[in-house]
Amino acid sequence: MKFTDLSLPPELIAALAKQQIFDPSPIQIAAIPPLAAGKDAYLRAETGTGKTLAYLLPLFPRIDPAQAATQVVIVAPTHELAIQIHRQSCELALNAALAIRSVLLIGGTATDRQIEKLKAKPHVVVGSPGRIVELIERGKLKTAHIRAVVIDEADRLLNDESLDWIQKIVRAAAPARQLIFASATIEQQTRRVLESLAPDVLMLRGGAAAVNKNIDHLYLVCESRDKPEMLRKLLHAFDVPRSIVFVHRNDVAEEVASKLTHHKLAVADLNSELSKMDRKQAMDGIRSGAIRIMIASDLAARGLNIPGVTHIFNLDIPTLSKAYLHRVGRTFNLDIPTLSKAYLHRVGRTARAGAHGTAVSLVTETEARLIRRYEQDLGISLQCVRLRDGKISPASSPH
Repeated sequence: MKFTDLSLPPELIAALAKQQIFDPSPIQIAAIPPLAAGKDAYLRAETGTGKTLAYLLPLFPRIDPAQAATQVVIVAPTHELAIQIHRQSCELALNAALAIRSVLLIGGTATDRQIEKLKAKPHVVVGSPGRIVELIERGKLKTAHIRAVVIDEADRLLNDESLDWIQKIVRAAAPARQLIFASATIEQQTRRVLESLAPDVLMLRGGAAAVNKNIDHLYLVCESRDKPEMLRKLLHAFDVPRSIVFVHRNDVAEEVASKLTHHKLAVADLNSELSKMDRKQAMDGIRSGAIRIMIASDLAARGLNIPGVTHIFNLDIPTLSKAYLHRVGRTFNLDIPTLSKAYLHRVGRTARAGAHGTAVSLVTETEARLIRRYEQDLGISLQCVRLRDGKISPASSPH
């Protein structure tokens, strides 16, 4: 199927061609017709399959550029994801020569400057839920003409402290507004929230596979104290051009980044305690190629799109993250599907847009017992490997 088969306007198809996008992905094929018809829908597809365009493409023709009013609000859980969506919206409008204006509203930046931008009556607002609600309640973001509200990474925003903000945004929009949700996964609590927010929501899937088949999944068993040094050796063994290393805690991210920098590796860390400017510099560095290795906390696992990432390293596997331990009451009664979804979000940062990628998890012997559960939940195979004399080779599983 081609984009022409989806009845998209010629200017949008031409805009996609400028981005070297010629064929729709499965989620775009499933989503564009019902969204163009104004239906409420939940877009569920693996990461890197074009969910952002799956909702932008049908929404753009429904925006009236001549109407000086905000008509679409897109909510994202992280600043980085909001910035990505905003850039995609601006690029699509520019390449299609459409007079559709988009404004970014996120915390950590001057509110007064954002209020000034809202005076220009942008057609699309993209931002974090807290800042959007703040500006609505202050009367600076007018909501009477909002035709669609998009909740990106919905299973996160509908399951934590953001839910109250999301409900306020939805209530503030026009009564006949369209609701669009997008995520790689869906939690049981999310399903319950959907019943109240959008009882007639369409559940749309973009392909049956939960995990990108272009990813090789490996794991290496070592002592916890040896993980940073083992990571350094793996980076050399794989000769990694661009990678993301996931850890649980911000202090660990800083420590590992310092150790790798000492060995003259181009590295930066991305964690929630950094300032907005430091996070932006880190993102710009890895996108430009000046930085080869990004050390990230789980915050970056949701929606982050860094082109050209070839390797994902789980220095800490998702099992023992602080967020997860808090969620299960600091016990080891593990909710295995939830653990597997965390793994899914992390490894989805590689092998995007048809490319190939590798995910390597460094585990202790105790943590290695969960490998089989990842395999069962996600339908994948994780190969045990070892590192000897600077070379990676298959190894026997300890379990």
